[in-house]
Amino acid sequence: MNRKIAIVAAMLVMVLATHSEQAYAQDAGLQGKKAGDLLVRLRAVGVVPDENDSRVSVIGGELDASNTLVPELDFSYFFTDYIAAELILATTPHSISANRTTLGKVDVGDVWLLPPTVTLQYHPFPKSRFSPYVGAGLNVTLFYAADAAGGTVRSLSFDDFSVGFAAQVGMDYQIDDKWSLNLDIKKVFIEADASLNGGAITGQVDLDPWLFGIGVGYKF
Repeated sequence: MNRKIAIVAAMLVMVLATHSEQAYAQDAGLQGKKAGDLLVRLRAVGVVPDENDSRVSVIGGELDASNTLVPELDFSYFFTDYIAAELILATTPHSISANRTTLGKVDVGDVWLLPPTVTLQYHPFPKSRFSPYVGAGLNVTLFYAADAAGGTVRSLSFDDFSVGFAAQVGMDYQIDDKWSLNLDIKKVFIEADASLNGGAITGQVDLDPWLFGIGVGYKF
């Protein structure tokens, strides 16, 4: 289901993008994006883990992480009218559970993720009011504030960090030369190794979340 949502959303962005070149002629008076601009966006982001490879030792089953909704702040600097680098900042809390184990469903605990991500973006129609973009880059995810659920799981820890690939597609709708609305979809690849009860039980999961964002931007 997560993949279907992502595909539909990405198709919507691409459909809007096909109209961008036509819209350019109508937006000749709009300054648009240009080299040297700094675009700051604030988004509400739905984080939907897509655990496609998970395993738990001893008790079997797989680790799952909860969905969450968080604010996200990002900064895009334009090296040219068409090329920008984006730094994405957010932190996300997740509840972790072990499902389909020999003990049934086990509440593992909670953990926070801090995944600063940098992407290099291409903006094909920077002067258009509808301005799509695609990007790719890297994320370094830090795991912190892990808290065991208690009961079966008395202690919980994660590896300090994970390094993975990130990809994105998005669309800015430029209200005027300063303000814009934004729709953004990212896929971030995050691998987590968990240690339960001092290492008596271990787990590994590729979280690989989809990030669905909507927000506003201001250009400096």
